[in-house]
Amino acid sequence: IGSVKMAAALSSYGSSLLGIFSFLRFLFFRKAFRQSICLLLVVCVLTDRSLADDSMPTEEFLKREYSLAKPYRGLGFSSSSQWDLMGTAVVTPDYVRLTPDQQSRQGAVWSRIPLHLRDWELKVHFKIHGQGKKNFNGDGLALWLTKDRMLNGPAFGNMNQFVGLGIFVDTYPNADKSHDRVFPYISVMLGNGTVMYEHDHDGRTTELGGCSVTVRNSVHDTFLLIRYSKRRLTIMVDVEGKQQWTDCADITGLQLPLGYFFGASSATGDLTDNHDIISMKLYQLDVEQTPQEEEEEEEEVTLPRVDMSQFEVKVEEKGMSTVHLFFTFIFSVLGLCLLVVVGLIIYSRWKDNRRKRFY
Repeated sequence: IGSVKMAAALSSYGSSLLGIFSFLRFLFFRKAFRQSICLLLVVCVLTDRSLADDSMPTEEFLKREYSLAKPYRGLGFSSSSQWDLMGTAVVTPDYVRLTPDQQSRQGAVWSRIPLHLRDWELKVHFKIHGQGKKNFNGDGLALWLTKDRMLNGPAFGNMNQFVGLGIFVDTYPNADKSHDRVFPYISVMLGNGTVMYEHDHDGRTTELGGCSVTVRNSVHDTFLLIRYSKRRLTIMVDVEGKQQWTDCADITGLQLPLGYFFGASSATGDLTDNHDIISMKLYQLDVEQTPQEEEEEEEEVTLPRVDMSQFEVKVEEKGMSTVHLFFTFIFSVLGLCLLVVVGLIIYSRWKDNRRKRFY
């Protein structure tokens, strides 16, 4: 009896499955059903991609009008281009070469649009390479945010008495080699039109900050990050292929006027290198500010300036050590005894002379 009931149950279950399969087969061959299934699959795929995109960093703050990146369509020639070339700078499909590995060359690329952002971040992808051996290559390249543009000069192909911000990637030590500095060296300078970048001294007298970094003939891509926000300038580098930023310089209390131009320039002399700019991407930073910071930002800045108090060397007055106090006491006592002895000798002689006058 049990076997008969089990057989009947299995037969009933099989009939149900066959009925469901027949119903699904009927629906599948209907056009409306197939369209609904396809639409459902498309919605699922798009939803999955949307969720994936939300988890990845975006470039929604990339300001293309201030950026230089591949493909370099019409760069320096078209009226619609936002950048100008100068000197020996040439455009290739993969980079903008400021100077070739040849002597006495100067080249630059300058933005045509003045910058009117208060908080920004500039990511520069560059490459310096050549045939010369270490310390027999030069001279390096510079990145600019200045009032004037498209001017030649001795400061890496730009004028050395500039108004604005200059960041120098110096690959050759012009000054005394005994100084404690390893090249290549990145340095920061703020120009107000009166101070001058001294190329023969590697800009030491006007440097606000900097760091040594291996960027020449590197096997990895070399990047430089310049961030300006809330009157603070931060320089970071990524040259080891780890996709990690390393601190280079941090300067507070720095004020930059609006309406200046971005640029990059380079120069070679007797020593040479290829100096290439692959991209310069500018991002606008969304920064929350306190009411006091907003009030400070509204103040008009006509000339670049920086709070120099952060560079002053503060000498702390320290109390004397125990040993110092001991020797001070000993020498004071000896000095006092010496004065007493001298005084007694003088008094004794004076007394003897006085007796002789009476006799």
